Order: sequence, then structure tokens, then C-alpha cells
Amino acid sequence: MAFAFLFPGQGSQSLKMMDGFADLPVVKHTFDEASDALSVDLWAMLQADSADEINATVNTQPIMLAAGYATYLAWQELNGRQPTLVAGHSLGEYTALVAAAALPFAEAVKLVRLRAEAMQSAVPVGVGAMAAILNLSDEDIRAACAEAAQGEVVEAVNFNSPGQVVIAGHKGAVERAMEQCKARGAKRALPLPVSVPSHCALMRPAAVQLAAALAQADISAPAIPVLHNADVASYSEPAQIRDALTRQLYMPVRWTETIQKLVADGVTQMAECGPGRVLAGLAKRIDGNVKCLALTDVAAVEAARGELN
Repeated sequence: MAFAFLFPGQGSQSLKMMDGFADLPVVKHTFDEASDALSVDLWAMLQADSADEINATVNTQPIMLAAGYATYLAWQELNGRQPTLVAGHSLGEYTALVAAAALPFAEAVKLVRLRAEAMQSAVPVGVGAMAAILNLSDEDIRAACAEAAQGEVVEAVNFNSPGQVVIAGHKGAVERAMEQCKARGAKRALPLPVSVPSHCALMRPAAVQLAAALAQADISAPAIPVLHNADVASYSEPAQIRDALTRQLYMPVRWTETIQKLVADGVTQMAECGPGRVLAGLAKRIDGNVKCLALTDVAAVEAARGELN
């Protein structure tokens, strides 16, 4: 039976989120390897009293990469079988590539730290913004953004599920688009607490920096097909993977289409490989026939192993 692993991105992080795996040495070892690569203690950040450090983009990205990959290794340690396909939401695409043996873990950790730094430097804090638009068609959201732009950037950037789309761009343009969306019948338009307007045209300067780093990265053909965010396609050539990762930075995350593509390819069961249940919830909204489990701790992994084997 075909099943897929989904790797979460930023927004799923929380303090002590990996404590349910703490008794597995492979999990702590994975965090140690990531911490050594960056010369910071990522595990200690998760155990802190304040979430300020883990919510800083430059820390969030390597932490979520380590968490997703550690969960995948926990799955393997507990004798779970290899998934048929993998995909990751935004940053999670890097975790998917690591799990598919297309990108060495330590190298991926450094890449996502550089990616985060490039994203933050591309748009000064306070210049950009993001907002979630609920219960409005994709077409109406695109039209609202076009009308609200007024020479600035505002675009639909995360197509998370039907009726849940995120927009991003210049702060003023995003605020205008939120009003336009509400005027067109959106149930809600909610500003998101982020410092970087991800996946919009403002990220093109960051993409230039990322492309230079990716050109030197040790990328190989994935052992498991990886569906990429930018075009809902999988690639075996390293040059194509580098290009997809570069474009991902300034192009929308087509998550609804990703889940639909997995289903079309015969996937009937999925598992969110990492802390949280965001992607499991989205999968069920996209296709009510899909069963998506959340691998949030050892007990969840053991239960899912029985269902997915």
C-alpha cells in the first residue's frame, strides 16, 4: 500500500516539542549533529522557558529540519517501512530531501540557516507582512492582491487547503489586500506573526544568495521521489533539484495540489513526520478520504507503524 511522509515547516515549532522522543538516542544524536554544524545548542533552545529563540527564523529553520529528520530516523529505528513518496511544506522540502538521501543532513542544516539569514536580510523587519485568508476562493484572493498592490508586492503564496490561503508582500499592500478579501466575502483575514514575507517576489534577492550556496551543495538523486513545492513535480537530476529549491523561495507553496498529486499517484495513507498536526489537518481538509497520522511521539510512531505496514 502506497503511503507518503509529509514534513512540516516553520510555524509548527514549540518548546519541548521533541520530549516525546527523548528516550531514543538517535533523536538526541540528530540534534547534536545539527548543533555541531551550527555551533549552537538547538536542543537547549527547545528546553528553554521562553520561545523567543526557537521563533527566530535563523533558529526555527534548522530546528524544524532536525525535528523532522529525527522523527524520520525514529520511525526507521522502530522498524517502520520506507514511504513511497515524500513532500515537505516550504522548509520541510529540505527535510524531505534529507530523508530521501538526496542531501546530507549536516549540509542541509547549514543550508537552511543560510536560507533563513538570506530571507531576513532581503526584507528589513517591519517592511513585509503575511496574512491568512479564510473561506475565499483562490481566484478572488488573486484578484484582491492585484487590486491592492498599487505598485507594491502582494501575492497569494501558500495554497494550504481549499479556503485557507496565505498572502505575503509589502506590509501596506498586504493590509490593503486583507480589506479587499474581506470585501469579497472572506470569513477572516488574519495577520501572521512573522518577520519575513516568504514565497513572494520580495524573496528574489534571497534566492540569488541561496542559488550560490546550492550550486556548491552535495545534492544527488533521491532514493524516494520528492514532490517539490514550486511545481508539484519530482526530479532526479541534481541541477533540477537546485533550481526547484531556488524557485521555491519566491514562488507559492502549492500544498493543496501536492496532496492531490499524492492521492492521484495512489497514496491512500500519509503521516506528518515531525512535531505538530498542522499538515495532518490540512490533508484531511484537502481530501476527506485521506488518512493522515501525526508522528508526534514514540507512542504515535509505534501506532502508525502498525497501521502503515
